[in-house]
Amino acid sequence: MALVAIVGRPNVGKSTLFNRLTGTRHAIVSDQAGTTRDRQYGHCEWEGRSFSIVDTGGWVVNSDDVFEEEIRRQVAIATEEADVILFVVDVQGGVTDLDTEVAAILRRTKVPVVLCTNKTDNNNDRYGAAEFYSLGLGDPFCVSAVSGSGTGELLDEVLRLLPDVQVQQQEERIPRFSVVGRPNAGKSSLINAFIGEDRHIVTDIAGTTRDSILTRYTKFGFDFFLVDTAGIRKKSKVNEDLEFYSVMRSIRAIENSDVCILLIDATRGIESQDMNIFQLIQRNNKSLVVVVNKWDLVEDKSQPAIKYFEQVIRERMAPFSDFPIIFASALTKQRIFKVLETARDVYEARKRHVGTTKLNEEMLPLIEAFPPPSIKGKYIKIKYCAQIRDTQIPTFVFYANLPQYVKEPYQRFLENKIRERWDFSGTPINVFIRQK
Repeated sequence: MALVAIVGRPNVGKSTLFNRLTGTRHAIVSDQAGTTRDRQYGHCEWEGRSFSIVDTGGWVVNSDDVFEEEIRRQVAIATEEADVILFVVDVQGGVTDLDTEVAAILRRTKVPVVLCTNKTDNNNDRYGAAEFYSLGLGDPFCVSAVSGSGTGELLDEVLRLLPDVQVQQQEERIPRFSVVGRPNAGKSSLINAFIGEDRHIVTDIAGTTRDSILTRYTKFGFDFFLVDTAGIRKKSKVNEDLEFYSVMRSIRAIENSDVCILLIDATRGIESQDMNIFQLIQRNNKSLVVVVNKWDLVEDKSQPAIKYFEQVIRERMAPFSDFPIIFASALTKQRIFKVLETARDVYEARKRHVGTTKLNEEMLPLIEAFPPPSIKGKYIKIKYCAQIRDTQIPTFVFYANLPQYVKEPYQRFLENKIRERWDFSGTPINVFIRQK
């Protein structure tokens, strides 16, 4: 699919334009310069044609800031892979030295460049667009990303410059794997290791990632979306609006994912915030893979140490303890391929369906040997069970004569026996008792 890259200096409205063209609110918008850091991809449709669009961080030249150096590199990668570049400038701020320097770089590229004068909110602002002819990039297109004014003419020009490719058919639903955890657990490093390139900015500073970044992964026979999320801290420690919105997007990413890969920092162990994120995953009925990252920094890597670490994690997360735990290192790429394999297996377990005949053959003799305890002299009989199709998570219904007397401990017993006989590792299960 054709790709359009949005570039420009900080605070000219690139993320607002990205949200406008994609019809989403995926990119965080703020008056603070440098809000966007990683490349954010989306889809745009216009006049029956669709193309990908990428939002980039503000382009800064000759800066010593660690983030701005990384942002420049991300912008350079985006422009190299783009078919058309949207160069966004601020008509209200006029031509700046930074605009001139960025324009000089873009004039040397072989990719078509469309000059977009943003923040043209009224007719008087249009007169200011004339000075941008000095950038040598052709006619400026006056738009207002906030109101959407002028975006139709802009998209017409983009389609004219894009290579003529056929519209792709709607793809079948692709699974989403979200990488979640505390700040600085190594989420962006892990995804960079997966895809084999520095797609996400990585620093030692907590809160480096702000947006939830979606990446399509199609290597080694896999096909799914990887979602990098911002680190989730305690509410009491979130004191900036930007971080608040970053955390909200991380929570939305969990809600929209199929499998959550929860990263735990091996050098710090499992902490209360890890438990809060785990509970968030559980409340949303998402499948789980726990990855103990930075395992290369741990001194004691013996088998007893691994078993003890596993035991502590499962005890803290009880009663749900049937999930895989992988000890890995994003830095040395130790066992990272196993993380992807396990996440895929957990997703397949989420879709697993047990035939009614097989289920009854296995479970009814077990229920007869260990029936629910009688209450008030009444004996509870379960005569039939089945798995319901087309549910979010595997759901089993047991039909009894007195379902109101079957308590939660016995339901957990049934769930455990189902897990013993069929592989539902990492996936929550619903067990209901209904009137026969």
